[in-house]
Amino acid sequence: MSTTAIQSVPLGRRLKRFMADRPLIPLIILLVILVVILQILRPGIVNERWIANTIKFAIPLAILAGCQTMTMLTGGIDLSVGTVATMSAFIMATQVVNQDPAVAFLLAMMPAVLIGLVNGIGVGVFRVHPLIMTLGTSLIGTGCLQVYQRTVIASGAKIPDFLAWLGTGLTYGVPNALLLFVPLAALIVFTLSRTGFGRLLYAVGDNEHATRLSGVRYWQVISALYVISSVLAGITGLLYIGLIKAPSLSLAEPLVLPSVAAAVIGGTSIFGGRGGYTGTIIGALILTVLTTLLTILQMPEGARRILFGLIVLFVTAAYLRIVEER
Repeated sequence: MSTTAIQSVPLGRRLKRFMADRPLIPLIILLVILVVILQILRPGIVNERWIANTIKFAIPLAILAGCQTMTMLTGGIDLSVGTVATMSAFIMATQVVNQDPAVAFLLAMMPAVLIGLVNGIGVGVFRVHPLIMTLGTSLIGTGCLQVYQRTVIASGAKIPDFLAWLGTGLTYGVPNALLLFVPLAALIVFTLSRTGFGRLLYAVGDNEHATRLSGVRYWQVISALYVISSVLAGITGLLYIGLIKAPSLSLAEPLVLPSVAAAVIGGTSIFGGRGGYTGTIIGALILTVLTTLLTILQMPEGARRILFGLIVLFVTAAYLRIVEER
């Protein structure tokens, strides 16, 4: 493009195109702005301890948002991740009282695999809409957990020392949870960008019909996807209970809507075929810092949920506008 042609393009349009081509830059700018506002409202709050705590609370959200990112790439969504995480955490805390930690871990992950398999078969084979399917399994899982609670109420619960160390511990000021999250995040990024399975997720979301015509077994891709999503949710639950140290029947449920918001903020399209996990991680950090900011402003939980919903709507509308302009 010649210099004259570049100059003829309005500055606003060039800036918008620059931001669209480099989506991580506006996210990082937004994160920095939020941190600066936080420091202005509460001078001295941004220090090493605050950074470590922010990372510790952002990691479970980022992993759940990874589940949403992968499912949204295919045009789907996974509303069961909160229930799966809660089930895994609650079963682990109650079974470790009488079982070996390794056995308790296997028992805790069994519902995750089962729910993921049911979601995958429902969406991939029987063509149930992902929102309906995962919402249904979430409700069923919640009911099963309530029944299970009555059978173990007398035995009590215990948080394994290792999970407490992983969830809340620091090593030289660095959160121990990064030992789990960094390899996990690298694996997700590598899978999405460098493997055939990752390319299939993008292809299914971009044009499912063309993908089927090319010989891809759609139901196998979707089944594997939802099993992976549930396993990640189960791992998140174990990490989160080590952080919170209080098993409950709604432990991770408040993270479901923020996990969707983090994926959308990170640039993943709810219509499929577009997005990535790196932006999702930054989106999770943005929401964690925003939560701290809203806490300082004494905004109630209901108002926060309204705000997260508005964020999803706003970013989706902005994405549709960009697509139309292109």
